Amino acid sequence: MKILIRKARIVDSNSPFNGHTKDILVENGRISQIDSKIDVAADKIIEIDGLHASPGWMDPFAHFNDPGFEFKETLETGAQAAAAGGYTHVFILPNTNPVIHGKSQVEYIKEKSRGLPVNIHPIGAVSKNAEGKELAEMYDMRTSGAIAFGDGLNSIQSAGVLLKALQYVRTFDGTVIQIPDDTSVGTYGLINEGIISTTLGLPGKPIVAEELMVARDIKLARYAESRLHFTAITSKKSLDYILRGKESGAKISCSVTPYHLFFSDEDLMQYDTDLKVNPPLRTSKEKNELLDAVKKGLVDCIATHHQPHEWDSKTCEFEHARNGMIGLESSFSVLRSLGVDTETWVKLSATNPRKIFGMPEVIIKEGSEADLTLFDPEKIYRFEKNNIKSKSKNSPFVGRELKGQVIGIINGEKLFTNQN
Repeated sequence: MKILIRKARIVDSNSPFNGHTKDILVENGRISQIDSKIDVAADKIIEIDGLHASPGWMDPFAHFNDPGFEFKETLETGAQAAAAGGYTHVFILPNTNPVIHGKSQVEYIKEKSRGLPVNIHPIGAVSKNAEGKELAEMYDMRTSGAIAFGDGLNSIQSAGVLLKALQYVRTFDGTVIQIPDDTSVGTYGLINEGIISTTLGLPGKPIVAEELMVARDIKLARYAESRLHFTAITSKKSLDYILRGKESGAKISCSVTPYHLFFSDEDLMQYDTDLKVNPPLRTSKEKNELLDAVKKGLVDCIATHHQPHEWDSKTCEFEHARNGMIGLESSFSVLRSLGVDTETWVKLSATNPRKIFGMPEVIIKEGSEADLTLFDPEKIYRFEKNNIKSKSKNSPFVGRELKGQVIGIINGEKLFTNQN
């Protein structure tokens, strides 16, 4: 199959064509030619004003709910949502039924996702049933295709269990992913502890629950000399701890979510259940400091924390609503709408995740495998529910005008476009 991309501005700091507008010819899943003008017959020609091309984007934290909760999302609908959002690689959470805590569950995901438009990489649970008590068989999962390890939505509370996991994955240079959350602090908190929680009469979860865990886990990672990735960081103080940890030689990295950069707890005044997330939305001050850190390059990558929920899980009283929102299809537009430039976005979503998780580098050059995201960073559009490919529609961005639109992806010989 021949795919000809016309007049695309290449955004890839490692490419000799970075910053140049070129035609790109993809043949049988590989980039065969890059030139100012290519005149060949092609099976598919993509020519759109404002077209940009970058290495394929990666999301290191998304929930596809398969097996066990397919009424929320399936591998197929999750892959469609990821492709629509510009992602060629997605790491999926182990919080399924059964939990992805063994070789057979990893092999199920790898086999069932074969042939989908995006590459789906399972995160193996650190502990059996993701309960944080007894270590799972991580080596077996690694050899079967687990990309990283973590208990997904469940923060590992035991320092002893996390330390053993870090020491274990060090033997094969693996990475543990952790949501830093001391659940003994603000155990029943529904939103961020502060003026808004008091005003709304809802139990609050203090930000120190995150900061305590970040400080503890940095020490464990340093002691184990192993790789640890913090995801869903919401605190400027947590970021300061992480930066100091890096300077001291700890092998740590971090990601933030698009919604923690866009919303604050002030947006919860109407009890919008689509904004009920964990970690909770913080204050405007924390949100702005986090966004500033992203723009300054102090955050390593963006994780969507895509969590689909069926209608019943969100259309109910706030205290009974489930945590999470979908995010794969809106993440790029959210960051662009917040003023994050295209080069920074590509670094956060394509370059850095590959380095952190030890994946092969992707460079837009002749002869390389086609792993591309196509997008228009300036396009203004309205994010509508009827365009959502995810099986669930729990997004607070529905109806909002956003900047930056994904055109599609090329993943080897697989082409997906959002064009009608």
